[in-house]
Amino acid sequence: MAVIPALQTAAPDSAAAFTDLVQRWVDDPAALIPSGLLVLVGVPAVFLVSRGVQRWVGANSSAQRGLVIGRLITYAGLLGLAVTVLTQLGFRLTPLLGAAGILGIALGFASQTSVSNLISGFFIMGEQSFVVGDIIEVGGRTGMVLSIDMLSVKLRTFDNKFIRIPNETLVKSEVVTVTRFPVRRVDVRLGVAYKEDIDRVRDLLFEVAEANPLVLMEPRPAFIFQGYGESSLDILFGVWATRERFIEVKNSIHLDIKRALDEAGIEIPFPHRSLYVGSATDPFPFRRVAESSDPPTGSGGEPVVD
Repeated sequence: MAVIPALQTAAPDSAAAFTDLVQRWVDDPAALIPSGLLVLVGVPAVFLVSRGVQRWVGANSSAQRGLVIGRLITYAGLLGLAVTVLTQLGFRLTPLLGAAGILGIALGFASQTSVSNLISGFFIMGEQSFVVGDIIEVGGRTGMVLSIDMLSVKLRTFDNKFIRIPNETLVKSEVVTVTRFPVRRVDVRLGVAYKEDIDRVRDLLFEVAEANPLVLMEPRPAFIFQGYGESSLDILFGVWATRERFIEVKNSIHLDIKRALDEAGIEIPFPHRSLYVGSATDPFPFRRVAESSDPPTGSGGEPVVD
């Protein structure tokens, strides 16, 4: 409670000091020229230096580090420029810093979500589970990371949509970094008829993989027999590809396998259904009812089938 009287006592002095400064500027407008020139030259210089350092660090280290260092230089440069300009104009920074502290506390209570996103942003940048240029999956969305800012992460989807995700949401969610490792596995799930020779099918799949120039032979392709399906022998065949060629391999290997199975006469079955009255009886017979406008009905009103 003692803070309010202190602010009320200091307010007239601050107002009087500001009035004196304004009167001084009116009497001598030339005094504003150095501060104006400093702003006109300093602000573009800060952004130029920031971008130059960001590009240099990005080229020699990583785009993520370049972005973070560039942002720090921008914030520090603008803050230093503002302090210099205010000092040149004759402002006393001590009262301003006190007022800024009180204002910062008030804004902190009023913007708890923003503060949480800010803190989460530091965790994301420090952990580096993904960086600028990576492709990530989060919340059912997939896109390339455009920037990692203090409050949010920006993505661009493959259909060219822009997505902004708050940092707090990313920290609390499961994030899949698709391009974390240099190679990825393409999984082909297929089924062949029960009458087929499974060893022949396996050899044919390996031949298809070896014939594809985009498929890596190290690590070796994986052939996994997954079990007896409802109408097929279920197989998982995985081949490895570099992350840059993943989509090409995914398309080409599926087409190559289909062509090879067709040429070899190996059947890819579809579900078949047979109806039986009992386990030891013949298949249930169906008869086609003669077409008529008013089919005959039984005593209960149901249609009669011959």
